[in-house]
Amino acid sequence: MKQTRFHGQFFTIPNILSYFRFLLIPVFLWLYCFKHSYIAAALVMAISGATDVVDGWIARHFHLVTDWGKIIDPFADKLTQIAIAFCLAWRYPLVWVLMGLLICKEFYMGLIGLIFIKKTTHVEGAVWYGKAATVAFFFVALILLILPDLPAAAVIALVLAECGMLLLSMVLYTLRYLRLFKEYQAQEIK
Repeated sequence: MKQTRFHGQFFTIPNILSYFRFLLIPVFLWLYCFKHSYIAAALVMAISGATDVVDGWIARHFHLVTDWGKIIDPFADKLTQIAIAFCLAWRYPLVWVLMGLLICKEFYMGLIGLIFIKKTTHVEGAVWYGKAATVAFFFVALILLILPDLPAAAVIALVLAECGMLLLSMVLYTLRYLRLFKEYQAQEIK
């Protein structure tokens, strides 16, 4: 039996926590869309965010960082963010812009990441500005969830600030990948 590059990586504790975050997505959607229980939905979102922090800490602390985890963890984050943005967009129409930007950014990042993996066979993990954009997203979403009567100006400011964070993250990731591609090409020449 041929072993894949991810052999033995699927069921580490950090990766199981990432799978758990996938399971929380329909729970969030059900609470938000069908039960209209925004506080409970916010609690599920907080649990999802906490497991994201915990799985990263466990992976680094116990040397359980895997290539599969570098793929599945951000995928769980982005799917969660898109589900949350989709729900919030029905109440706050400007969030449609945020959701569109989020989808475009993640499609772009996925594409550039796949190209990098194909050319180098190396899987890059998240860096601080990507994590900062994710934390900012959850902060904005939590405020919009638990404060449904927020003034329109505050909603606009929060959503535009998060759009700015996403754009900044995308630019910084692009610069990072360009630098990594150049480094890889320089190593190939040697």
